[in-house]
Amino acid sequence: MIEGVSVSPLKQIEDDRGKVMHMLRRDWPQFERFGEIYFSVVNSGAVKAWKLHKQMALNLAVPFGRIRLVIYDERADSPTRGLIDDFTIGEGNYSLVHVPPLVWSGFMGISDGISILANCATEMHDPAEAEQCAPDDPRIPYKWVL
Repeated sequence: MIEGVSVSPLKQIEDDRGKVMHMLRRDWPQFERFGEIYFSVVNSGAVKAWKLHKQMALNLAVPFGRIRLVIYDERADSPTRGLIDDFTIGEGNYSLVHVPPLVWSGFMGISDGISILANCATEMHDPAEAEQCAPDDPRIPYKWVL
């Protein structure tokens, strides 16, 4: 696994009325600080990639649907430089994925219909804080297939 990335199964409390889905608590090791929380809706087969945050750490969970989350380590001083982590998260694998700053990440909707990804980020959104590139950028050795 890429240095600084962690995956933790999340608790769901179900009863006949529905369920409560935990995501992140301030007493968990993944929690650093609160910047903002947002939700990204992705259509089936759609790819939202690639993004690299310079300062923001991501705490990602998928409470609805399923996505393929891919992380690429391009950090020059990282012992995991050049590695790719590829996760399927959401229904059937409800987990929290912590993504440190300075690594590329992207995701694809793999459910029928929409999927919803939640990010409890350590920083507030700032367009100058992130870099983006196309899903097929040759710097990242990954091919998106459904």
